[in-house]
Amino acid sequence: MLCHNDVCPENVVFRDGRATALIDFDLAAPGRAVWDVAMTARYWVPMLDPTSAAVLHPAGLDAPARLRILADGYGLSAQERGELPGVIEQATASCRAFVADRVADGDPVYTQALSEHGGWQRWDRIQQWLVAHHEMFTAALLG
Repeated sequence: MLCHNDVCPENVVFRDGRATALIDFDLAAPGRAVWDVAMTARYWVPMLDPTSAAVLHPAGLDAPARLRILADGYGLSAQERGELPGVIEQATASCRAFVADRVADGDPVYTQALSEHGGWQRWDRIQQWLVAHHEMFTAALLG
């Protein structure tokens, strides 16, 4: 399966409030559906600890409920649903490594973004939050 690997809001074209196109396929590569859903969940649920969340969430819908809606919409199997929380943890670690490589190479865009968005402490908080809530996400997905 071909995965986009970067379905963030900046890579979705909206018309009249509806998503109409997906752009920017520079990170596309063969992969598993559950990986692409995990990468998408990072941005759209979003999978962030409450102190890192930079967006407002719909009233009454917490992260587990939003994650379940994404899994339902994508049609994930029970096996994929059981794997998803761990894959989100792996995807987050992979994204951190991606950012670390760019920062180590002196990329000014990534260096500035890291500084403006809480540095490595934010990445640590997010990863710890994901691990701490792994069972809660699994229960929401399989319940």
